[in-house]
Amino acid sequence: MKLVLAPMATLSHEALRRAVARFGGCDEYYSEMIQAGTLLTGGPFEQYYITTGPEPEKIVWQITGPKPDALAGAAEMLGNIGGTGIDINMGCCAPDIVRSGAGIAWMLKPPAETAAMLKVVGDTVRNTAKTTGHPLRFSVKIRLGDEDFTDKGFFAFIDMLINAGVEQITLHPRTRKEKYRFLPRYEYVACLTEYLSRTAPECTVILNGAVCDAASARKAVQAAPAAAGIMIARAAVQKPWIFAELAGTLPDAIDLLETGLAFINDITVYQPPEFHKTRLQRFFTYYSDNVQFAHYLKTRLLNNPTPDGCRKILTEYFEQCPAEQYLKPGSPFFPAE
Repeated sequence: MKLVLAPMATLSHEALRRAVARFGGCDEYYSEMIQAGTLLTGGPFEQYYITTGPEPEKIVWQITGPKPDALAGAAEMLGNIGGTGIDINMGCCAPDIVRSGAGIAWMLKPPAETAAMLKVVGDTVRNTAKTTGHPLRFSVKIRLGDEDFTDKGFFAFIDMLINAGVEQITLHPRTRKEKYRFLPRYEYVACLTEYLSRTAPECTVILNGAVCDAASARKAVQAAPAAAGIMIARAAVQKPWIFAELAGTLPDAIDLLETGLAFINDITVYQPPEFHKTRLQRFFTYYSDNVQFAHYLKTRLLNNPTPDGCRKILTEYFEQCPAEQYLKPGSPFFPAE
């Protein structure tokens, strides 16, 4: 079963990929959501969204936007860079994204409009693959839909995706307004895999939602055993070693200080100074939960989100709490399984 790093705004950049890769990596790394129109017009920071390290062949470019032509243009540009495939974000529920006509808005538009967009982008992906001679998968990431979704409407939407040549579907089985307090409806992942096994066996399904350790991964797989893979989001930020945990290849000990300092250094190399604050704050919001005094450490780091400030605070914390620097069997936060 494939293990996949999810697309996360301000998080799924090269610094996080390198943190994951230090523990053996994963099968695919989705990029941050790339705004198609901004990419095409050459925004000042777009170059930082399209770096490919440390494993360029495993990159999946996720694009979003309200206009089919811009999505197609971005797909062609990114396809020429390389990677595994092009993915359209059709599940983001952030209000500003939805208002712009992107994200889950594509699941709520008239079906003919969405179908036309998919055809334009899908044709571009396939033509780019032919031109470059490099395989390029066409995929989408979706939710169940709005709160009033029906099974009939959901599977009609799936049929439309297949007719447009979509080769992989990542399903986050929650509705537009369902937040993390609701458990994902994994039964829909199971139903989707069964449905596609009969109607489009060439299309694979990736499960996304609430997998944070080996135990939760087992529950997800038990609920949807035919899924081709698991996509992990926030848990991979808190624990860049989670893919090693699921693969059974955890090291004997995890040096929290070394991992944190390496991430900070990579931020300075692979992100512009204008992004340092938000990227450091987002990462340490989750990473700090690996220690006993998480709130104390998190508060200090988030209040001084500069590379030098975070280095100093992280080093001081482990000088004060040296027993917490290494996660190893028997320590409170080391994976139990």
